[in-house]
Amino acid sequence: MKKTRRNFIKKSGKTALGISVLGISACNTTKKPTVDTTPMIKEEVNTPKELFFKISLAQWSLHKALFAKEIDHLDFAKVAKTKYGIDGIEYVNQFFTDHVKDNKYLNEMKKRADDHGVKSLIIMVDGEGGLAEPDDKERNQAVENHYKWVDAAKYLGCHSIRVNSFGKGSSEDVQKAAIDGLGKLSDYARPLGMNVIVENHGGYSSNGKWLTDVMRKIHQVNCGTLPDFGNFCLERVGGVQWGAKCIKEYDKYKGVEELMPFAKAVSAKTYGFDAAGNETTIDYLQMLKIVQSFKYDGYIGIEYEGEQLSEHEGILATKKLLEKIGRQLS
Repeated sequence: MKKTRRNFIKKSGKTALGISVLGISACNTTKKPTVDTTPMIKEEVNTPKELFFKISLAQWSLHKALFAKEIDHLDFAKVAKTKYGIDGIEYVNQFFTDHVKDNKYLNEMKKRADDHGVKSLIIMVDGEGGLAEPDDKERNQAVENHYKWVDAAKYLGCHSIRVNSFGKGSSEDVQKAAIDGLGKLSDYARPLGMNVIVENHGGYSSNGKWLTDVMRKIHQVNCGTLPDFGNFCLERVGGVQWGAKCIKEYDKYKGVEELMPFAKAVSAKTYGFDAAGNETTIDYLQMLKIVQSFKYDGYIGIEYEGEQLSEHEGILATKKLLEKIGRQLS
């Protein structure tokens, strides 16, 4: 899953803490509805300052609304800030693939983020080929395909692009290819001050030890990881990468612990919540204790992928959970 939470004014602290999934609704019931009755958060409201981390919003959390054209990609920064009180965002490349080299469009993205006091952190890059393909021609083409995303991320003010270490073949062959492909892309990104970060995102990359071995062998300061709390499926029914039921999973807590030494961002995946607001498949207290143990104080990105709640409700529930556990540990 660069991917900015600001300090509260002391006297508004109590008010900010009161704005939660329930609190927002309660506040709205005391006012006459405006034309847009969607719950809104004042722009100055943000994550409580006592958290040891900052909260960002991954664009994939709103992928249904974006694909349905209910939200315009250019409004993502505005939505993150005004609806969720979040001032750090992580883009997904497929929502502006046709504009990756369009400086006018990128400038509009940057302007809108700046206008709302939102920091662009990461571009999640998919669909540009396997950086860990053992075939030299395929891998080198994939490396070159990613250059434009490094350039776009630099233009937007991001710190990283998130990539995948996909490839066909044995664990050893794909790992060797990943070291070469990720290393070459990191060489391109380093003079630009950009990071290349790899997510546990299926296949071999969901094996924490395999991916950390890749990191150690690349040994480049601008090549790191993006530990995702939920993407540790090693094998699915039918051998497919996505969609089918997972039949073999890597220990998610062990995996995050292995990836954290190289982490330049963290992804807070959520699928569903119980009546107390806890994630039903991931122990968030345990996960955040692991993150904290590595003295990580950067962004943790909300990435809701559940069906139980709407995207809007899922984002709010994830934010509330992060704040609740974060306060316990801070």
